[in-house]
Amino acid sequence: MDYFNLFEIPVSFKIDSALLKKKFYQLSRAFHPDFFTDASTTEQEAVLEKSSLINKAFLILSNPDLLMEYILTEKKIIIADEKFQLPNHFLMEVMEANENLMEAKMENDVHTIEKINAAIEQLQQTIFKPVEKIIENYQEDNATQEELLQIKSYYYQKKYLKRILESLR
Repeated sequence: MDYFNLFEIPVSFKIDSALLKKKFYQLSRAFHPDFFTDASTTEQEAVLEKSSLINKAFLILSNPDLLMEYILTEKKIIIADEKFQLPNHFLMEVMEANENLMEAKMENDVHTIEKINAAIEQLQQTIFKPVEKIIENYQEDNATQEELLQIKSYYYQKKYLKRILESLR
């Protein structure tokens, strides 16, 4: 069972967090292992497995990056252990930022590091613009393969930039 069916919500890159929490609490109460202490061992194991699935689904559905990866994987747009080729213009821009970052770190140049951080955050906004409407208006039945591939490229670029930003902390 996919996570959207489990939570009885439509497939979307933008999930209403209040609705998601409400569904999570409903499912958590309905399948909490403590309520099945008198059940058979088989039923207890099934409930424990369902409870674990609910928790995992909530974790993924409530995290935008994991959610994006989940949808793209379910649609077979992202394949496990795939070596995705990022666009060359993106790689060149990021390579320059990385070189400047390494130099600034070696010199302990806080001002330059802050400027690089701001530039990377700006780049994140730039790469989001082409997919913003696709993500905001996503409907499973109407999404084209091309749109999903654009989101895939965005996903990998964002992931790359996130690693750089994490190295700044």
